[in-house]
Amino acid sequence: MKILFTSTGKGWSSRIDPRFGRAEFLLLYNTNDNTLTVIDNTSVTNKAHGAGSATARKVYDLAPDVIITGNGPGDNAAVILKHLNVKIFVNAHNYSIKEALTMFNEGSLELLSFSEKS
Repeated sequence: MKILFTSTGKGWSSRIDPRFGRAEFLLLYNTNDNTLTVIDNTSVTNKAHGAGSATARKVYDLAPDVIITGNGPGDNAAVILKHLNVKIFVNAHNYSIKEALTMFNEGSLELLSFSEKS
């Protein structure tokens, strides 16, 4: 399984970035081999428009099974992510990446319904 986190930094102790589109980093954790891959997303953090869509396209190419983030994707990003059939968990921005992974494994994160984004 591949789990993608929006992150303010590059490691397990980094915080979940509350922003989906303008997240500084995307961390992709592969549960099959326990690898954590860092994707620099700073190229979109200062975009006036289209940051969410640009990030969603990056995420689409990474093809995660799960996304863990803060506030969730905006409407334009959600349109792209719907095609992934990915589960998105939101409101994790008060936690580190490691804490959010533990909460995901315990089933205590909030699942976003795409109907909320339609």
